[in-house]
Amino acid sequence: MISLWHRRLEKIAQLMWVRAALFAVVGVAAALLAVQLAPFVPEDLPAKIGSDAVHQILNILASSMLAVTTFSLSVMVASYTSATNNVSPRATRLVREDPTTQNVLAVFLGSFLFSLVGIIALNTGYYSDRGRFVLFVVSIGVIGIIVFTMLRWIDHLTRLGRVGETIARVENATREAIAVRRKNPFLGGRRLDDEHRIAMKRGEPILPARIGYIAYIDMESIQSAAEELDAKVLVCALPGTFAHTSRPIAIVVSESFEAQEKGIASEPDAEENGACEKIQNAFEVTDERSFSQDPRFGLAVLAEIASRAVSPAINDAGTAIDVLGRAVRLLAPWVKREPDHDADAVSCPRVLVPELNIDEMFGDLFSPIARDGAKIFEVQIRLLKSLLALAELGDESARGAALRCARQALERSEPAMDLAHEKAQLRAVFEEIRQLVTPQ
Repeated sequence: MISLWHRRLEKIAQLMWVRAALFAVVGVAAALLAVQLAPFVPEDLPAKIGSDAVHQILNILASSMLAVTTFSLSVMVASYTSATNNVSPRATRLVREDPTTQNVLAVFLGSFLFSLVGIIALNTGYYSDRGRFVLFVVSIGVIGIIVFTMLRWIDHLTRLGRVGETIARVENATREAIAVRRKNPFLGGRRLDDEHRIAMKRGEPILPARIGYIAYIDMESIQSAAEELDAKVLVCALPGTFAHTSRPIAIVVSESFEAQEKGIASEPDAEENGACEKIQNAFEVTDERSFSQDPRFGLAVLAEIASRAVSPAINDAGTAIDVLGRAVRLLAPWVKREPDHDADAVSCPRVLVPELNIDEMFGDLFSPIARDGAKIFEVQIRLLKSLLALAELGDESARGAALRCARQALERSEPAMDLAHEKAQLRAVFEEIRQLVTPQ
């Protein structure tokens, strides 16, 4: 698990302007440092190579890179709009964080600034003949980088913002979140069982500092605070939970807090207050949910994509069927409940975390599709077959969740369909699921 400050640095690095600014600084530095490398160039080499051509090269780069950068920005905005309108606004973030697009724009902007600074320096007499030669060599290298980047950009443009590509991004982000959670089922802590849930009633509640979604939990900080308090911390709000300032996000259970509740001890001292504040700050509360520690968010976004696809305005049952196929791939490793041999050991033994509820995960994904696609036989039969596959792959809890979702889907679809044979096919798949759960 990474710390909260490390995560914030990663989020800053994902911002487009950060990468563009870095390439811009490199471009400016390359143009100015040519003078420092000039003494290493033989005196007669600039005359043989003809370094005077560098001025024309820089002029071409400056004019072309400005146009290419503007065009690329317009393409990027169009892809955001396409993802928002045709897929889901929640998926736009993944398109915005696409590293290829960010690198392309950063290279184009950095090349433009490199050429611009080079032209200004040439016109002011900043370079000697050998300095102009170094600038010429660097310019040739920049042209090579631009050509390679443009080839990648042309290939990337054929997929950027497309429905299938955006759904694949959501699937990959969800798969990573599920893989991380399988490796750390309790985020590095221990399982919150029924015995500890009873202890919540006598613990000290930790309230969030603001209203929003829990995006990330810094388990190491909570463990450190728990050691300072010689206590256990029971996490009440997993990533993805909507938190408000009247509901605890964690409970601190220790002998000192229990004694204070009984009126035996005095008020918490400054050290205890500081530790409780440290626990509060370990919960990152944001305005939007995040994919990183929240597998349910990815499943909910996939369901939203499928629901939009089966709406009367779009009427694309194929996309919904595609999403259901991806759902089986995503949930198969989870429902099998096979031990992950690469799973991390418990690194935060004083922190107790509830497990993800399989019923809620199934509900996040299948319930919206069952509701909005109730009239479409192709979607409903694929939904029930997906649940059947997960029931066959999963353990007892997964089979129970599949049966409950299948029953709800059947209750929605049967009244909405007119043809008896379609209802019979749906009922037959449902019976297969029921036989897995309650064999006769």
